[in-house]
Amino acid sequence: MAKIKKGDQVQVISGRDKGKTGRVLEVLTETDRIVVEGVQRVTKHVKAGQTARGTRTGGIETVEAPIHVSNVMLVDPETKKPTRVGFRTEQVERDGRTRTVRVRYAKRSGKDI
Repeated sequence: MAKIKKGDQVQVISGRDKGKTGRVLEVLTETDRIVVEGVQRVTKHVKAGQTARGTRTGGIETVEAPIHVSNVMLVDPETKKPTRVGFRTEQVERDGRTRTVRVRYAKRSGKDI
């Protein structure tokens, strides 16, 4: 189970965008990188071409580039500060059977995420 998932609110703790917060748009598990909304914006040159709906104008676009997962921390939903993530196992009863489930929680406040 990953510590950071799509849709989580994270804060950058190192690099040129240190201190910025944003929502995780995409998780790239094979390279341990994530794409965060509004963070690590880079310019990309786009060639003019044709698309299914007509012509696409070329030029310079700004897009979010992936950032390494070790450079961000999850924002605690209760205190709104960066926190580490822990896992706790709980016994949950479903359909008459007891199952063991791993639950993510914020170590700063102890609240489930």
